[in-house]
Amino acid sequence: MRQVHVVRHPLVQHKLSLMRSAERSTQGFRRLLNEIGMLLAYEVTRDLPLEEVEIETPLARMKTPILSGKKLVFAPILRAGMGFVDGMLDLVPSARIAHIGLYRDPKTLQAVEYYFKAPPDVAERLVVVLDPMLATANSAVAAIDRLKERGCQELRLVCLLAAPEGIERFHGAHPEVPIWTAAIDSHLDSHGYIVPGLGDAGDRMFGTR
Repeated sequence: MRQVHVVRHPLVQHKLSLMRSAERSTQGFRRLLNEIGMLLAYEVTRDLPLEEVEIETPLARMKTPILSGKKLVFAPILRAGMGFVDGMLDLVPSARIAHIGLYRDPKTLQAVEYYFKAPPDVAERLVVVLDPMLATANSAVAAIDRLKERGCQELRLVCLLAAPEGIERFHGAHPEVPIWTAAIDSHLDSHGYIVPGLGDAGDRMFGTR
């Protein structure tokens, strides 16, 4: 699909399979989500711009590449998006964090905002929105809407699983925003859950399923 990057790295696929199992403990699920977060961060940052600087090694001076421009912002959609953050910060410790609090109304499946906090200069940075499940995409669309209202122009979305319906809805609203995901599953059920999926990521992270 256009603007959708499925990360097929063997470690990502292996860890995702472990997470799908209903037998996986809360601790195991949380640890795997953290590890996959780091691996997905590696993929979503693959094309970041570089600039050359001059440094002194123990043996000689040299020119060498470093990241160019302002640091990233990771923007987890609460609560499940937080499961990605530690792994991603291990890879990019200088990144800033924005928090977007949204919950899905169980009757309408629409996203309801209850919290938003971002760095003052968020509009000048590349913002990576983190939402493990791109199901109806209502939360992801609402998060991008809110960030665009703050002036953000460079936006990316990282999820663990996506449904075809969610991708279509998301790109219907924000066609220019690319998606990175570990898998595209079959469909949504009548309750808006991804099938075969892995259940509610937030419930499984916090042991509330």
